[in-house]
Parts: sequence; structure tokens; C-alpha cells
Amino acid sequence: MNIEEWEEYRYVEFGINTFITQMKEPSLKKMVEHVCNTGGKRIRPIILLLSSEICSGTYHQSLEAALAVEMMHSASLIHDDLLDQGLIRRNLPSAPEKFGPSKALLCGDYLIAKSIELISPYGERVIKDFGKAGMDMAEGEVLDLRFDKDNFGESNYFDCIYKKTASLFAISASIGAYTGGADEALAGRFNFFGNSLGTAYQIVDDILEFLEVVEGKESKFTSETLPHVYMMNLSKEEAIQKSIDAVKLHVNAAKETLLTFKECPARDKLFQITDYITVDMLENV
Repeated sequence: MNIEEWEEYRYVEFGINTFITQMKEPSLKKMVEHVCNTGGKRIRPIILLLSSEICSGTYHQSLEAALAVEMMHSASLIHDDLLDQGLIRRNLPSAPEKFGPSKALLCGDYLIAKSIELISPYGERVIKDFGKAGMDMAEGEVLDLRFDKDNFGESNYFDCIYKKTASLFAISASIGAYTGGADEALAGRFNFFGNSLGTAYQIVDDILEFLEVVEGKESKFTSETLPHVYMMNLSKEEAIQKSIDAVKLHVNAAKETLLTFKECPARDKLFQITDYITVDMLENV
């Protein structure tokens, strides 16, 4: 699957590049360009655009919301690298490593402020959901920082990754639905889809990190992974298999929810994304 050929990807790329081109302050512009244009697949904003399409929206209606999600995500990567002392991300020096922690922190703050500006026209319901996701992400990082390996169980893990990772996937889908005209009940189903997908995605990332097959990323500190949690009571092989089973469970939940949406090319693309960032990544495990 070549996601770079999708029109939704091109819309997001155009929006990001236009934003960067219009920036005035040279050093900040250089940092934002480094953070935003280093090979990301734009999965979250594409989910938002596709969710909007399923609900009869257009990219004109939803693009700024999609860009807001991507800015929030980019800021979270900077903050993650600051917390974990990340050295390499996507085969390039992390923002803190390249520009220093102080400048990187300010770049993250700038991107969050830009995301607020971008989301602000969409009304109270969307803004509240967006803000709540940002708070969840920060709470998830706090949970991750304070965990005690000896007392960090399965429920702690899932609470942590919901907040750190799945929450942004969830609001990407539900905000996309709202921009397309969905009511609260339908947007709630999109939220559940995004939550399930984001959870599966994070577990896959954990499995690959546990097996030390993650490429293009290097940090001094790492988070607790699901296989590590399961190894408290299981062998390594059993822990990996149980983690893979958890991925399949959440992928199936995401796909079952997708089946309840209107059949259309946008829904087909969400099915493709679901496999692309989860089970396809585990083919060689």
C-alpha cells in the first residue's frame, strides 16, 4: 500500500507545507520543518479526512481539523523525545538532539498553539474533544514516567496507552465524523473505531520494540511494553503471542465497527490503514 499516492495524503502535505512556508521566524521555521517533514505517514489526519468523507464531508470542511491533529501529534513527538532523551527519530536526529532541549520545547509549544488556532473554528463540541485528547496525552506520559515495574500490570498499561496514543486516534476519527455532519451517536462509533485502532497500533509498536526490530529510532530511556508486562507471569514466547492476540482482538473490534459505516471508497481506505499499521507490521514476527 502506497499511502503517499492517496489524495488525502497530498491534501495534508499541501496544508503542512503551506503553513511552514508562511512562517516568519527563521529558526523556528527550520525546527518546524525538521519535525513535520521527516517521513511521517500522516495516518491520524488521513483518518480524520476519511472519516469526514464517509459522513459526506469534504476535505475543504475538514482539512484544518486534520492539520490540527497532525500539529498536536508532532508536538507530542518532541515532548516524547525530551522525556525519553530521544536521539534518533525516523532515521534523523531528534529535535532536542539537533536543536537543543530548550528550543525543541518551544517548538512543541508553538505547534500546540498552532493546533488550537486551527481547531478553533469547529465549535465547542470538537474543541472540547480536542482539548481532552491533549490532556489525556499528557496524563499518559505522567503515568509512563511514574510507573513501578514491579506493580505495573495489564490494566495500568492499557490505561497508559489509551491516554498516550489511542486518544488521538479516537478523536481523529470522531472529529472527522463531526466535520462531515455526523450526530453524536455516529461520532461515538467513529471514536470507538479510532480507539481500537490506536490501541492495536501501540501494542504492535511495543512488540517490535521488545524484539528490537524498530528501525530509525533511538532513545536513552524506553517505556514499559505489553510483552514485558506479560513476562511477569509467562515465558518470552508466550508473552509475545499473548500480545499478538491482543493486537488481533483490537483490530477485529476496529474492523467490526468499520462494517457499520456506509460502504464507500473512504471506508475501504480505513480498512487498508487498519491492516497497514497493525497486522501487516507483524508479518515477520
